[in-house]
Amino acid sequence: MKLNIFSFLIILTFLSSCNGQNNSKVHSKKENTSVIDITKVETTKELGENIMLVYHDKQNNYWFGSSEDGLYKYDGKKILHFTTKNGLPNNGIGEIKEDHLGNIYFNTGGGIIKSDGENFNLLQVNDFESNWQLKHNDLWFKDGWDSGYVYRYDGSYLYKLKLPKTKIGEDHLLNYPNYPNPYTVYSIYKDNKGNVWFGTGGLGAFRYNGESFDWILEKDVVEIFNEPNEGSNGVRSIVEDKNGDFWFNTEYRYSIYDNATLNSNKFYSRHKSIGGLDGKKDRDLDEYLATVRDDNKNLWFVTYLNGVWKYDGSEITHYTVQDNIKDITLFSIYKDNNGDLWLGTHENGVFKFNGQTFERFKPF
Repeated sequence: MKLNIFSFLIILTFLSSCNGQNNSKVHSKKENTSVIDITKVETTKELGENIMLVYHDKQNNYWFGSSEDGLYKYDGKKILHFTTKNGLPNNGIGEIKEDHLGNIYFNTGGGIIKSDGENFNLLQVNDFESNWQLKHNDLWFKDGWDSGYVYRYDGSYLYKLKLPKTKIGEDHLLNYPNYPNPYTVYSIYKDNKGNVWFGTGGLGAFRYNGESFDWILEKDVVEIFNEPNEGSNGVRSIVEDKNGDFWFNTEYRYSIYDNATLNSNKFYSRHKSIGGLDGKKDRDLDEYLATVRDDNKNLWFVTYLNGVWKYDGSEITHYTVQDNIKDITLFSIYKDNNGDLWLGTHENGVFKFNGQTFERFKPF
C-alpha cells in the first residue's frame, strides 16, 4: 500500500511531534510532583482547528488532543486548555488513555502524563528492553516516530520495550540505515482475548500473548520500500468485526480465533474482503487511516480526503465530511461511551455524527 505523498508528509509531521520519553532510568515508584497547576489553566470558548484525537472518560469529560496546540478538556460547561505555557511538556498529543481506576494518560512529545483530575505527573522510564509481560490492567503506549520501542505501564513502573526482531526488518535496517525505522509502532490494540496487537510502519502487525510474538508479514500489510519518498501508510488501525475477524486497514481481513484457524498450523488465515471502499480497483480506497466498530457492529472507515465509509456486513455507505462546502482532511474516528462517533481532523476542529451526517462540533 502507498499513501499519497502529500498526506503522508502531513501525518508524518504529527507522528514526529510525539518523540516519546527521555532515557533517564528511574527505580522509584514515587512519581514527580504535578507538572501542571490546574488552578492556573486557562479557559477558552472554543476548540482549536487542529484536533486529532478525542477521548471520553468515565467522569463524562471529553478530552481533545492536538498535534500542535496542546490538550482541551470539556466537562459540558467549560473548556480548559492545557499547553506548555502552564506546564504541559509538549503541545503534541499522540495518545489519550484511561486505566481501570479512572486515571487519564496523555502521551505527549515530552513524555507520558498521568492525571487523577487534579494532579498531572510525568511518568519516568523505569527499565529498557526487558519486562515484556501481559497483565490485564497494563496500559501500552507508542514511543513516537522512527522508533522501535513501545511502553508498558503496570500502574507503578513504566517500561520501555524494544520490539522483537524479524529477518525482513533487520535486513532492511542493514541495507537502508538512513531510512525510517520499519519497527515504528503506529497502532496498539487489545483484542477480545486480552492479547495485545501492534501495527507497525513497515513490518505489518504482530500479536503478543504473554508468551510469543506472532507476526503477520503478508504483502498487504508489509510496506518496506527501496525509495524513501515512496512513503508507507503502515498498519494505522486494528479492529475486530462482529464475526471476530481482524481488519488491518487493508483490503483483506484475517481470521485468528475461529475453529478452522485454531486447528491449523498457522495462527491466522487471510481472506479477500471488501476491496476498494468505492468498488473501484484503481483508487487508493483499499486502505484507510482509522477504523472503529459502532454499537450496531458496523465498521466505519476514515480516509484522508474521501470522507467516511460505513460497512454493515453487506453494504457500504459513503459519508462526505465538509466544512464550508469543502472536503476536509481527516485523521481519526472514535466511539465515545454513549456510542456517538467523532472525527479528528488536521485543520477543521472536531466533527460528530448526528445520525445522518458528520457536523462540526461546537460546544457553545
